[in-house]
Amino acid sequence: MLETTHKLIKDIGHKIGLDDEAIENLIAVNQAHVFDIKLNNGKTFKAYRVQHNNKRGPYKGGIRFHPEVNLDEVTALATLMSFKTAAVGLPLGGGKGGVTVNPRKLDDAELEELSRKYVAYLQPHIGPDKDIPAPDVNTDGRVIDWMVDEYEQLTGDTSKASFTGKCIANGGSEGREAATGHGGVIVLRELLKHLGKSDQDITVAVQGFGNVGSFFGTISEKQETHWKLIAASDSGATIHNSEGLSSKKLSAFKKDRGRFKDYTDAEVLSTDAIIDLEVDVLVLAALGNAVTASNMKQVKAKYILELANGPVDDAAYHYLDENDVAVIPDIVANAGGVIVSYLEWLQNKSGEHWSEEKVNAQLQDYLAKATAELYETATIKKVSYKEAAFINAFKKLAD
Repeated sequence: MLETTHKLIKDIGHKIGLDDEAIENLIAVNQAHVFDIKLNNGKTFKAYRVQHNNKRGPYKGGIRFHPEVNLDEVTALATLMSFKTAAVGLPLGGGKGGVTVNPRKLDDAELEELSRKYVAYLQPHIGPDKDIPAPDVNTDGRVIDWMVDEYEQLTGDTSKASFTGKCIANGGSEGREAATGHGGVIVLRELLKHLGKSDQDITVAVQGFGNVGSFFGTISEKQETHWKLIAASDSGATIHNSEGLSSKKLSAFKKDRGRFKDYTDAEVLSTDAIIDLEVDVLVLAALGNAVTASNMKQVKAKYILELANGPVDDAAYHYLDENDVAVIPDIVANAGGVIVSYLEWLQNKSGEHWSEEKVNAQLQDYLAKATAELYETATIKKVSYKEAAFINAFKKLAD
């Protein structure tokens, strides 16, 4: 992912006339914190926080707990966050953090200790006006609440603005849980509007029907009568029904039964089969590198909506672009989460709590504007949507 990210930045930087020094300055990381967390029982885990760029404002980015977390991945995600916040017009920079751990192998006490010790190490380097972490893979409001409490105990700060993604009762924002999936619906809808396809029927497949994918499905089901979900996948299976699937029913099934391989009201295929299906829009809402050189020729979709971070690698991106598959880039498509995180931060700073309607209205405004800029740049400069998004971000970072 880091190699792909750096290559993309260099290619687009050269294309818009930046010299090597300017490009390297945009790639360079301000600070990388690498440390060990040792629990009281002796278990030790490698931990990271990369602070990429704060020219536009405090660093912003999630914390993931995952056994495959490493410095390159965290650096790539921090870099992409700098471009994401710029692309959608937020006055924030880019950061990312993580711990190399399988949280399912920890009990609640160990998980809380890990969360608090992560903050204790980083406390001098984070805070409401320095670096504002948020939840990411395998972290949630409970983990963030522990982190906020630890930061308060260490610093005396009671604003709750030190982290976002908190539980509602602890200063979290309405609409935050659904924000990334909801944002994907907005971006796809706005782009189809610019393309003159708002009233056309489209078929959709969602790879990764977890938190983000399920909210994309349930919100689009309510709001977009011309969209039909015909396939969805999890880590064990793909389910497919050309007549359509109910996202509401699938979400309920996932909560109750958990695994699509046990679903009986649709054709059950291998988890990788979702890449092969003939659909208008393939939504990638799982992990990075879902489409690579190994499976890129199997893609039959006309559009790919990147709701995961870096789900299409460099080789696949160029192949898809050359074969008229439009990739709607992650730095705009999945920016709903960071936008609502920013709105949560604003609420905490001002001591307010906004209604879900107000939050969603601002989410709509940010993403409608960003999508319009994306479409305009792509059309005028005759470049892909991904290149257009980075060109727009380059301009804002340079300014």
